[in-house]
Amino acid sequence: MKIKKTSKTTIKKKNSKGSKKSEEPTVKVLNLNVNPENPRNGFFELDWNAEFVNMLQQSGYQGNSEEEIVDRWFQTLCRTIGNEQGIDVTGSGYVQINRRDDGKTEVS
Repeated sequence: MKIKKTSKTTIKKKNSKGSKKSEEPTVKVLNLNVNPENPRNGFFELDWNAEFVNMLQQSGYQGNSEEEIVDRWFQTLCRTIGNEQGIDVTGSGYVQINRRDDGKTEVS
């Protein structure tokens, strides 16, 4: 499974009077690619804002970069989903992180 961070986008919320209010934590799945030869492999392309990363940090997630913090959250989320479906996710492998020159991170 790979996770890619897109270039940063900021979503500004406006109240009913049109003035900007503080941003809410946001994460979006922009794309999901599946390897047609092996559907167990693929990657998600995610976009998030700084408030989302701050929320994760306040919840105990740590890392040297936003990508690491979001990746650790995403891994936890995937394990939780697997556990809820009765899938044994222990010993399911390791995570390889590739930092790309374009600023994106691939996680597999």
